[in-house]
Amino acid sequence: MLTSNPLDILLAHDRWATKQILQTCQKLSSEQFHQKFDIGPGSLHAAALHILSAMRAWDDVLAGRPQRPRLDEGGTQKTPAELLMLLEESADDFAATAKLHPLEETVVRTRGGKQYTFTRGGVITHVTTHGMHHRAQCLNMLRHVGASPLPPSSVVEWMAAGEPK
Repeated sequence: MLTSNPLDILLAHDRWATKQILQTCQKLSSEQFHQKFDIGPGSLHAAALHILSAMRAWDDVLAGRPQRPRLDEGGTQKTPAELLMLLEESADDFAATAKLHPLEETVVRTRGGKQYTFTRGGVITHVTTHGMHHRAQCLNMLRHVGASPLPPSSVVEWMAAGEPK
Protein backbone atom coordinates (compact mmCIF):
# COMPACT_ATOMS: atom_id res chain seq x y z
CA MET A 1 0.00 0.00 0.00
CA LEU A 2 1.26 3.46 -0.84
CA THR A 3 2.18 5.60 2.14
CA SER A 4 1.03 9.17 2.51
CA ASN A 5 2.79 9.92 5.81
CA PRO A 6 5.40 12.63 5.09
CA LEU A 7 7.75 11.33 7.81
CA ASP A 8 7.70 7.81 6.37
CA ILE A 9 8.17 9.20 2.86
CA LEU A 10 11.14 11.38 3.82
CA LEU A 11 12.92 8.59 5.66
CA ALA A 12 12.28 5.80 3.15
CA HIS A 13 13.03 7.95 0.10
CA ASP A 14 16.26 9.26 1.62
CA ARG A 15 17.51 5.72 2.24
CA TRP A 16 16.41 4.49 -1.20
CA ALA A 17 17.90 7.41 -3.13
CA THR A 18 21.25 7.19 -1.34
CA LYS A 19 21.26 3.45 -1.98
CA GLN A 20 20.70 4.10 -5.71
CA ILE A 21 23.76 6.38 -5.80
CA LEU A 22 25.95 3.90 -3.92
CA GLN A 23 24.85 0.96 -6.07
CA THR A 24 25.83 2.94 -9.16
CA CYS A 25 29.18 3.78 -7.52
CA GLN A 26 29.85 0.04 -7.10
CA LYS A 27 30.17 -0.16 -10.91
CA LEU A 28 32.89 2.51 -11.00
CA SER A 29 36.62 2.08 -10.79
CA SER A 30 38.30 3.23 -7.59
CA GLU A 31 39.77 6.13 -9.57
CA GLN A 32 36.31 7.27 -10.70
CA PHE A 33 34.87 6.88 -7.19
CA HIS A 34 37.66 9.05 -5.75
CA GLN A 35 38.01 11.47 -8.68
CA LYS A 36 38.23 15.07 -7.48
CA PHE A 37 35.55 17.55 -8.52
CA ASP A 38 35.14 21.21 -7.70
CA ILE A 39 31.72 20.59 -6.18
CA GLY A 40 30.44 19.68 -2.73
CA PRO A 41 32.75 17.53 -0.62
CA GLY A 42 34.91 16.92 -3.71
CA SER A 43 34.38 13.31 -4.83
CA LEU A 44 31.69 10.66 -4.92
CA HIS A 45 33.39 8.93 -1.99
CA ALA A 46 33.59 12.12 0.05
CA ALA A 47 29.99 13.11 -0.70
CA ALA A 48 28.60 9.69 0.24
CA LEU A 49 30.67 9.58 3.40
CA HIS A 50 29.49 13.09 4.29
CA ILE A 51 25.81 12.17 3.81
CA LEU A 52 26.17 9.19 6.16
CA SER A 53 28.30 11.11 8.65
CA ALA A 54 25.70 13.87 8.92
CA MET A 55 22.89 11.33 9.33
CA ARG A 56 24.77 9.67 12.20
CA ALA A 57 25.62 13.00 13.84
CA TRP A 58 22.00 14.16 13.79
CA ASP A 59 20.84 10.73 14.97
CA ASP A 60 23.06 11.24 18.02
CA VAL A 61 21.43 14.64 18.62
CA LEU A 62 17.91 13.21 18.32
CA ALA A 63 18.81 10.30 20.62
CA GLY A 64 20.39 12.64 23.21
CA ARG A 65 23.65 10.71 23.23
CA PRO A 66 27.27 11.89 22.91
CA GLN A 67 28.45 12.50 19.38
CA ARG A 68 30.24 9.59 17.77
CA PRO A 69 33.37 10.41 15.75
CA ARG A 70 32.41 11.69 12.31
CA LEU A 71 32.94 9.28 9.45
CA ASP A 72 34.04 12.09 7.13
CA GLU A 73 36.92 13.29 9.29
CA GLY A 74 40.33 11.71 9.60
CA GLY A 75 40.74 10.43 6.05
CA THR A 76 38.49 7.40 6.38
CA GLN A 77 38.33 5.40 3.14
CA LYS A 78 35.36 3.15 2.42
CA THR A 79 34.30 1.16 -0.62
CA PRO A 80 30.81 1.62 -2.04
CA ALA A 81 29.90 -1.80 -0.58
CA GLU A 82 31.07 -0.71 2.88
CA LEU A 83 29.12 2.54 2.53
CA LEU A 84 25.99 0.55 1.58
CA MET A 85 26.32 -1.43 4.82
CA LEU A 86 26.79 1.81 6.78
CA LEU A 87 23.74 3.27 5.03
CA GLU A 88 21.54 0.37 6.10
CA GLU A 89 22.73 0.62 9.71
CA SER A 90 22.57 4.42 9.84
CA ALA A 91 19.20 4.71 8.10
CA ASP A 92 17.68 2.04 10.37
CA ASP A 93 18.97 3.85 13.45
CA PHE A 94 17.92 7.29 12.22
CA ALA A 95 14.40 6.14 11.27
CA ALA A 96 13.90 4.42 14.62
CA THR A 97 15.14 7.46 16.54
CA ALA A 98 13.09 9.84 14.38
CA LYS A 99 9.87 8.03 15.27
CA LEU A 100 10.42 7.86 19.05
CA HIS A 101 9.17 11.31 20.00
CA PRO A 102 6.72 13.94 18.74
CA LEU A 103 8.12 16.05 15.89
CA GLU A 104 7.40 19.30 17.74
CA GLU A 105 9.72 18.40 20.64
CA THR A 106 13.01 20.26 20.69
CA VAL A 107 16.58 19.02 20.85
CA VAL A 108 19.79 20.91 21.56
CA ARG A 109 22.96 20.58 19.53
CA THR A 110 26.24 22.06 20.63
CA ARG A 111 28.67 22.85 17.86
CA GLY A 112 31.70 25.10 18.00
CA GLY A 113 30.94 25.92 21.63
CA LYS A 114 27.50 27.30 20.76
CA GLN A 115 24.14 25.71 21.55
CA TYR A 116 21.34 25.53 19.00
CA THR A 117 17.76 24.44 19.63
CA PHE A 118 15.81 22.71 16.86
CA THR A 119 12.53 20.86 16.60
CA ARG A 120 12.83 17.15 15.94
CA GLY A 121 10.79 17.61 12.76
CA GLY A 122 13.20 20.30 11.60
CA VAL A 123 16.19 18.02 12.17
CA ILE A 124 14.58 15.16 10.25
CA THR A 125 13.71 17.48 7.38
CA HIS A 126 17.25 18.86 7.38
CA VAL A 127 18.85 15.42 7.25
CA THR A 128 16.71 14.28 4.33
CA THR A 129 17.04 17.50 2.31
CA HIS A 130 20.77 17.63 3.09
CA GLY A 131 21.06 14.14 1.61
CA MET A 132 19.12 15.26 -1.47
CA HIS A 133 21.43 18.24 -1.92
CA HIS A 134 24.54 16.07 -1.92
CA ARG A 135 22.94 13.34 -4.04
CA ALA A 136 22.33 15.99 -6.71
CA GLN A 137 26.06 16.74 -6.59
CA CYS A 138 26.73 12.99 -6.89
CA LEU A 139 24.51 12.79 -9.98
CA ASN A 140 26.59 15.54 -11.57
CA MET A 141 29.82 13.73 -10.67
CA LEU A 142 28.44 10.43 -11.99
CA ARG A 143 27.54 12.16 -15.25
CA HIS A 144 31.11 13.47 -15.53
CA VAL A 145 32.69 10.03 -14.97
CA GLY A 146 30.43 8.57 -17.68
CA ALA A 147 28.04 6.53 -15.54
CA SER A 148 25.04 5.49 -17.59
CA PRO A 149 22.25 5.26 -16.89
CA LEU A 150 22.21 7.66 -14.00
CA PRO A 151 20.44 6.26 -10.96
CA PRO A 152 16.88 7.31 -10.18
CA SER A 153 16.70 9.65 -7.21
CA SER A 154 13.49 11.68 -7.07
CA VAL A 155 10.49 11.01 -4.86
CA VAL A 156 8.39 10.43 -8.00
CA GLU A 157 10.90 7.80 -9.20
CA TRP A 158 10.81 6.20 -5.73
CA MET A 159 7.00 6.06 -5.83
CA ALA A 160 7.02 4.70 -9.40
CA ALA A 161 9.43 1.98 -8.26
CA GLY A 162 6.81 0.83 -5.75
CA GLU A 163 8.29 2.58 -2.72
CA PRO A 164 11.07 0.11 -2.05
CA LYS A 165 13.24 0.51 1.03
